Amino acid sequence: MPRTLTFALATAASLATLAAVAAPAATGADTARAAADRAATYRATAPFQRHASAVKAGYVPDKYCVERAGAGALGYPHFNHGHDNSVDPAKPAALFYEDDGRGGKRLIGVQWTVFDRDQDVTTDDDRPKLFGIPFKGPQRGNFPGQPVHYALHMWLWKKNPAGTFETFNRAVTCLPGTTRPKPAA
Repeated sequence: MPRTLTFALATAASLATLAAVAAPAATGADTARAAADRAATYRATAPFQRHASAVKAGYVPDKYCVERAGAGALGYPHFNHGHDNSVDPAKPAALFYEDDGRGGKRLIGVQWTVFDRDQDVTTDDDRPKLFGIPFKGPQRGNFPGQPVHYALHMWLWKKNPAGTFETFNRAVTCLPGTTRPKPAA
C-alpha cells in the first residue's frame, strides 16, 4: 500500500476515534450511531486526500473557488451527482478542496445534497438528518437546473471555527482570481 494512502487511512482512523469522543451529547444509541457515521465518512473520504482519486471516483471539479463575503469560503467544489439524494455517510455529493500552496489541492470538507420532494421552499416536512444534525434548507438551487434542496456541510479535514456543520468556513480562503467572475450589470 502506498505510503500516502497508509498515512491517510491511519489519519482517518485517528480522526474517527476523535469524532467518537467529540460526538454531540444525545442518547447513547444516537451518539453511537453519529460516531459510527462520522467514522464511515472519514474512511470513505480518506482516499480523496489524493485529488486524482476523487476525480477518478467521479467527483467533477468546478474550476472556481466559492466564497461569500463576510462568511468565509467553501473552496473548490467537486460534485458527484450520482450521490445526490444520498444520506449515506460514505457517499457525500460534493467534496471541497483548497489550494495546498504547492500547486495542488487539499481535501477540507464534504456536503450531502437531498432534493426537496415538493420543491416548495416554504415546507420542510421531508428534512433529512445525518449525524443527528438536520440538513439546512430547503433552499433554491445554486446553479441553473439544480432543484430546491437541503444541504449538510461537514468540515472534517479542516477545522471550521464556526462549527463542524456550518456552511462556510472562515479558515478557508480563495486565491485572487480563482472565484467565479461576477456577471456584468
